Amino acid sequence: MGARTKTPTSKKILTLIEAAREKADEVRWAVDISGRSSALLLALLIAHGQQVVYVPGRTVNRMTGAYRGEGKTDAKDALVIADQARMRRDFAPIETPPELVSTLQLLTGYRRDLIADRVRLINRLRDLLVGICPALERSFDYSAAKGPVLMLTEYQTPAALRRIGVKRLTTWLERRKVRGAGAIADKAVEAAQSQRTTLPGEGRAAKLVRDLAHQLLALDERIKDNDREIRETFRTDVRAEIIESLPGMGPILGAEFVAIVGDLSGYKDAGRLASHAGLAPVPRDSGRRTGNYHRPKRYNRRLRWLFYLSAQSAMMRPGPSRDYYLKKRAEGLLHTQALLSLARRRVDVLWAMLRDKRLFTSAPPVTRAA
Repeated sequence: MGARTKTPTSKKILTLIEAAREKADEVRWAVDISGRSSALLLALLIAHGQQVVYVPGRTVNRMTGAYRGEGKTDAKDALVIADQARMRRDFAPIETPPELVSTLQLLTGYRRDLIADRVRLINRLRDLLVGICPALERSFDYSAAKGPVLMLTEYQTPAALRRIGVKRLTTWLERRKVRGAGAIADKAVEAAQSQRTTLPGEGRAAKLVRDLAHQLLALDERIKDNDREIRETFRTDVRAEIIESLPGMGPILGAEFVAIVGDLSGYKDAGRLASHAGLAPVPRDSGRRTGNYHRPKRYNRRLRWLFYLSAQSAMMRPGPSRDYYLKKRAEGLLHTQALLSLARRRVDVLWAMLRDKRLFTSAPPVTRAA
């Protein structure tokens, strides 16, 4: 049976389950949404011993054209999902994730939302600063330094910065424990000295900049608290020490990895994991054209991102990862291609580490004779 309905209550779901079980000896359920919105439905189905598989939305979208009618309704989508689950037996089964995995999924998802909110705040802040003092907007990287943002909570206009001066602004920043207070004050006052013209709407824009600066500082504290909770939760996993021992895999990326792959029971080998991350090329052969490999289109973007980011971090320090990256560059690969090749290699390494339950070492393990 295909599930494409709005979120129902527990009573309605249980009534539907009983009605379906009375109709047939074996019932197979399929859904195209496996996130938090379908958590109640999936939990009740699994708790009552029902088989549930996940039909990707991409499959549903493509197969809809094979059915009569051009209209799109929930009923038609449910029919497509159910029919695909009936004909195909290669869809991935859905199981209730452990409490740790579910918690990490929530925390990492919330962190992505906080980071997106931070990017929007910074872009809005810079846009308003351009309308006050373009030189001041260009002087600092407000996404990387806390000091300039803290300064904007009190001083936003060229006139205010000229009035306080370098010495007094340095003292004001030092009292708030800002690193490099003197350099920040010098840059800010220098930018203010370069503009003597008051732009239209400067007063109102300054108030908005002050509010955004306060919001940005508060948001940074929320991100820190969230990161601390992710780190503490992740390190309760028995695999945390092994994952973190791999260069480039810190607690945040490690938590993202566990949140996506769970206990790795859904992957037969490292190749399946690499395929899920989009790091294993797929063939597109036709006729006499063979060996024509392309990047897959169906893969987990988040999993690919974390392996790419960890590879980028690892290759910046001396070690096997950097040696392998330089080797691929010497073979003529571009920077991105070499990083993807390194990421693919690191999938095998991480898989072997988790399989053998051993920490990462730069020297390869000694192979014992049979």
